[in-house]
This record gives sequence, structure tokens and C-alpha cells, in this order.
Amino acid sequence: MLFHFLYEFLFPLNVYWSPLSILRVFRYLTFRAAFVSLTALSLSLLVGPWMIARLRDFQIGQHIREEGPQSHKAKAGTPTMGGVLIVFSIVVPTMLWTDLRNPFMWIAMFATLAFGAVGFADDYLKVKRRQNEGLTPREKIGFQFVIALTIGVVLLYMMNARMYSTKLTVPFFKSFTPDLLIDRLFPTPLFILGYVPFLFFVAWVLVGCSNAVNLTDGLDGLAIGCTLIAATALTALTYVTGNSVLADYLDLQYLQRVGEVTVFCGSMVGASLGFLWYNAYPAEVFMGDVGSLALGGAIGTVAVIIKQELLLIFIGGVFVIEALSVMIQVISFKTRGKRVFLMSPLHHHFELKGWKESKVIIRFWIAALIFALFSLSTLKLR
Repeated sequence: MLFHFLYEFLFPLNVYWSPLSILRVFRYLTFRAAFVSLTALSLSLLVGPWMIARLRDFQIGQHIREEGPQSHKAKAGTPTMGGVLIVFSIVVPTMLWTDLRNPFMWIAMFATLAFGAVGFADDYLKVKRRQNEGLTPREKIGFQFVIALTIGVVLLYMMNARMYSTKLTVPFFKSFTPDLLIDRLFPTPLFILGYVPFLFFVAWVLVGCSNAVNLTDGLDGLAIGCTLIAATALTALTYVTGNSVLADYLDLQYLQRVGEVTVFCGSMVGASLGFLWYNAYPAEVFMGDVGSLALGGAIGTVAVIIKQELLLIFIGGVFVIEALSVMIQVISFKTRGKRVFLMSPLHHHFELKGWKESKVIIRFWIAALIFALFSLSTLKLR
């Protein structure tokens, strides 16, 4: 909104009043990405104390699962659903500083709000029932799949309008770009099946990413710190993908209007940094599922938009490892009757090994940073 007012309405008036020419800076994505980050950070820091107080007034506190580490019992009652602050601090600055005519921006914001709504419903039921049980796993996954498939269908429509590509970008391989559509089925009565691989892949990425962030959200500041690092890496990748010169130099798929999503990523960086201020150990507020599912959905959606779905394994390396630890634990226990880890997700395993919570958090942040740097280095290792 402010972008349209300052750049498209006021800037042209510089022919009558030359000082308005300074508003030219709002045409540059890099400037707006930095500006939206500061806006999101400021908004989060300003609104945070008020929201935490309201959550306490409404007695919206965290319920600790019985089978969790005993050291976490002291956290019972800490305000939760702070993810509302994260979503608010992402969406509002994005709408202020982005080009609202860009369809990719609306897809990213829809994903954030929709996945956040699922998390909100889950958190609300937990608070209402005063126990750590909200939506059933089937309900939660079902809603997430509906959202992911909706995004996939919209992207297919944009592909038909030549605004998007269904080809994968494979790390380390320049010329290997498999298409997720089955072209030979389109002339047949089974043409609808030609879209299934793409839709399934998008759903797998978005649902997997949202739940991976959710599983990581178990220690103070852990998930939001890793999100901050992943969002920073995505900001750089999005800018490169939307820049024809850089995309050509790095042999990436260039998508003309994707660059505007850099502003959304910048907003996610600022909002994450602002929330970390209150969520850092010892946490004053927890993000809850409304925050973790929204952030995971946003990260996954950006990766799908910029065609870096496979690289997301490295961008969000800690999220992937946390999710895999849960899967390995469940499979091992059901097939062998034995546990691989003392407790899953992985951060609880290290807690039970004797690591202090703060040490687990910082070491996982370091691992997240290493993964993010490695993901950026793959742009030249091709």
C-alpha cells in the first residue's frame, strides 16, 4: 500500500517538486526488502508486550505433554499462541511495502494465513480443553493437504499463463531439470492424471515443511532461530531467481515476477527476529502451532515458488533432521519394539543426554547456519 502511494503516486510528482525524486529508492527490491524487515521487526517489538499481556489475561497458557522431559514442567502456563504476532508481523509489513498486483505475493500470504489458521484451530482446542490435544492428526494433515493442493492448482494455472514452471531445479546438476507433468497423458482422456505428480510433490513439500517446523518447536527460541536463518537464505535465493542477470549467470530458472517475493522473505526475517526477542530462553511466550505451521507453510511455499524445493532439504536442514528423528523413532518402535533415541524429536534426545537447553538451542542454530551457507554455496557447485 505504501509502495503504491510513495512510488506510483508521489514519485511521479518530482517533476513539480524535485525532493520527491528520493522516493525512487522504493523501486528497488533490495531497499524494500531491508525496509520491510525493519518494519516487521519494529512492529513485532512494539506489539509483543501488549499481546503477551493479553494472552496472560485470557489465560492462554501452554500445556506440557506428560511424556515430555521433566525439566519442561516448569514451563506450564507460559503464554502460547504467540504465533499470531508472527503472522501479523509478516503480513502487515508485506502488504505495506510490496507490489500488491504480484500474484506470487498473494500465494505466499495465503499459505501463511491458511496454515496459520489450521494451527490456530489446534491451539484454540488445546486451550479450551486444557490439555495438549487439539485437532486430531488426521484432521490437521487433511486441512494441510487441502491448502497445499489449492496452492498447487493455482500454480498450474499460472504455469498455463507462462508465469511459472513445473520443472525441478536439481542441486549440483545444471542440465537435469525434470518436469513434474506427464505430457504424454494430456492428449488422452486421462489428461487429469498428468498433473498428479506435480500436485503430489507440492503437497508433500508444503505439508512436510509445515510439520517439520512444528516438530522443531520444542525448546525456547529453537524453531524461530532456525526459521530466521532459513528465511535469510530464502531471501537471497528469491532475489537471485527473480533477477535475470544473476539467474542466467548461475544457471537458475528465471521467473520474471518472482523477485517481488523477496519482500515477503524480508518480512519473515524481521518478524522472526522480533519474535525471538520474546521467545529467547527463558521464553516469555511460545509461538504455538499457529506460528510453527504458518512459518513452515510459508517457507515451503517460497521454496516451491522459486523452484528450490530440493534445496529446501539443506536450507531447512535442522527441520529435516528433527522430522526424520521422529519418523525413525516411530518406525523403529513399531517394527522392532526399540527406540533409537532417548526421546524424539532430536532436541529432546540431547536434553536427556545431559545437555542444557540453552546449549542445545545454540548448537542447533549453528547447525542451521551451516546448512543455510551450504545451500547458498550449491548455486556455484553445479
